[in-house]
Amino acid sequence: MDLKGKGMLVVLSGPSGSGKDTVLEKLKDSDFSFDKTISATTRAMRDGEKDGVDYYFVDKSTFEERINNQEFLEYTIYNDNYYGTPKSEVEKHIDKGGCILLKIEVEGAGNVRKAMPEALSIFIIPPSMEELERRLRGRGTETEESFKKRFKTAKDELSRANEYDYIVINDDIALCAEQIVKILESEKLRYCRMANIVKNIIEE
Repeated sequence: MDLKGKGMLVVLSGPSGSGKDTVLEKLKDSDFSFDKTISATTRAMRDGEKDGVDYYFVDKSTFEERINNQEFLEYTIYNDNYYGTPKSEVEKHIDKGGCILLKIEVEGAGNVRKAMPEALSIFIIPPSMEELERRLRGRGTETEESFKKRFKTAKDELSRANEYDYIVINDDIALCAEQIVKILESEKLRYCRMANIVKNIIEE
């Protein structure tokens, strides 16, 4: 009997300085199992890479046709090449009970939720604006002008926290990751993800 529930797509966002990259690395070290999706790209295949393993390599016209057909959950352009997450790739893992975690900026996260409204969204925030400023200035790689621009963008993104299902404060990386894992473990038990198990037990 199949006792595996339906999987889920998890969108992880946070303003610059929230520490989402560090938290994401911590999550990868947790006992919670995440599935890896294969992205599509228009860049040339490099030595040692395999199509369908490292990326789905397609030409620009094919990629743009798939954009028009709304086949991507999200996509971006980097160094004149397209990169995107195929919706079918995510759905394949979800149907098998897997958990897909996508780290996406706020605007892109909104697009993902439109494409897959059932996606679970988590927003990581700093404990205070003072701490956010300290983290951003601590990088020491920006001019005062660029810092002010990044800080304003972060404040604008924080104002959209209401669009997310969960808010997690990153004051301690280990604790933040632990709280996210607890959210995911609880979400796995929602009826919408356990319905097939209930059905199988009834029909046994």
